[in-house]
Amino acid sequence: MAERGNLYIAVIGGGSCTPEVAALAEQVGAAIARAKAVLVCGGLGGVMEAASRGAKANGGVTIGILPTTDYRAANPHIDHAICTGIGEARNLAVVMTADGVIALPGEFGTLSEISFALKYNKPVVSLGSWTVAPQIIKAATPAEAVEKLKEELS
Repeated sequence: MAERGNLYIAVIGGGSCTPEVAALAEQVGAAIARAKAVLVCGGLGGVMEAASRGAKANGGVTIGILPTTDYRAANPHIDHAICTGIGEARNLAVVMTADGVIALPGEFGTLSEISFALKYNKPVVSLGSWTVAPQIIKAATPAEAVEKLKEELS
């Protein structure tokens, strides 16, 4: 049976984002790396790229679960690109790969990932994202988001 010693934390959010949200995502990625967790994301741009950049700058490991069949579509900060060829349906794979989710601002793709996480009883921490259910945990800072998720998973 496969075992993994590190937490896998999904970072979800918009495929494009403001510079302010990108800065938050980068800080989330950095905090994930400092926590010795593995960052999982959709592997493309926006929040995904910024979080991956933050993780890599802090010695972290990144996994990008791509909607395409071409690994070259991954942002340059992805260590392990998983090609699915299933488009937005890959959102389920992002969530199911992770132990828990940190959600940043995004659109309906982000909402779908939050919904999948809630359906499969995976903790969701919102850092300015959708708060559509009472079990979503709110955080005010990137470090707090990672700490709250780690507490939920311990």
